[in-house]
Amino acid sequence: MLRIIRQIFSFLRNRLSPRDICSDVLFYWHSGDRSNTVFISGIMLIFFILSLFIYLTIINQQEAREIHCLALNIYHEARGEPDKGKYAVASVTLNRVASGRYPNTVCDVVFQKRWDYLRKRYVSAFSWTELDTLLSTDSKAWLKADYIAEDIYHHPEAQNLKNALFYHARHIRPSWARKKISVATIGQHIFYN
Repeated sequence: MLRIIRQIFSFLRNRLSPRDICSDVLFYWHSGDRSNTVFISGIMLIFFILSLFIYLTIINQQEAREIHCLALNIYHEARGEPDKGKYAVASVTLNRVASGRYPNTVCDVVFQKRWDYLRKRYVSAFSWTELDTLLSTDSKAWLKADYIAEDIYHHPEAQNLKNALFYHARHIRPSWARKKISVATIGQHIFYN
């Protein structure tokens, strides 16, 4: 009995060597009918190309939507500001996305609402999102906001405020600002960490 087990193990050890497996595969390839293999490989290649195309289309649509939301926020929050101020507003928006304390997409950050116990209603992080405003997409201000949004989205190193998460206009004094550290004043906005 022991002799039979040794012979089986010896046979399997000799038969399962990598060299034998490769020679078996090569033998099958050269001697067999490859039409099914070529057909299946062609179908798999077409499926892979279509999947890649669909994936890239979805990614491009999501990216375009994110850039559009960022441009809307720049336009409504800083259209009268110098370019440095527009970049700063965009930086705050992107910093919120990266922080982990806010939603993880630009559009969700821009349109985020939270319950305000004093006003007893939901309020937006950016006040313009509560208003019905018309947007002129052929104005210079919109084109500039769109350009800056695309630039800072694709080149995050263009951010001029790396850690700022808050800002407000200089002419107001919100109560939350007393607890924050001011890091910059750009144009008509004060920025905080």
